[in-house]
Amino acid sequence: MNMVATTMRPGLDVLVSGISEIVGRGLVARETAFAVADLLRDRLPGLDVLTPEERLGTPDRYTSHLLHAQDEFSIVAVVWRPDQYTVIHDHVSWCTFGILSGIEHETLYRDMGDHLVEIGRADNRPGEVSGFAPPGDIHMVRNTSDEVGVSLHVYGADVGKLGSSVRRVYELPVR
Repeated sequence: MNMVATTMRPGLDVLVSGISEIVGRGLVARETAFAVADLLRDRLPGLDVLTPEERLGTPDRYTSHLLHAQDEFSIVAVVWRPDQYTVIHDHVSWCTFGILSGIEHETLYRDMGDHLVEIGRADNRPGEVSGFAPPGDIHMVRNTSDEVGVSLHVYGADVGKLGSSVRRVYELPVR
């Protein structure tokens, strides 16, 4: 088993052991995502999971901090300055996320082959948690608040090895 744990951070050890137990059950991806979301709702750490310097983000794009990685899952903190956003993308695995600060505005899409269709929007606020699994996870995320946003993401893959949780970037027109 490959395992990389960064410096211990407040609340991270409880998450790692809880997620390990859930992943060990061998559930299907969607059920795993929902079970990890339930755990995250109960154990969502505070902003002190990152150092004050890490919480600043960078001026040119959102930043990710790999907090824990092993073969079965990874925990990543994402820092978004106001109006920073992702490209439209999907993921290599199930994902669960919890919002620590800011507002993550998520736009969901369906791939129609030669174009995308918007199928939903959500404003994810501090304390809110959600989870999903491919297929059907095509989205774009933007921090629409006036403050730096921080979210905690759990992916069902070792993003330390993969380099990213993104499976595919979508450059199709949206109709």
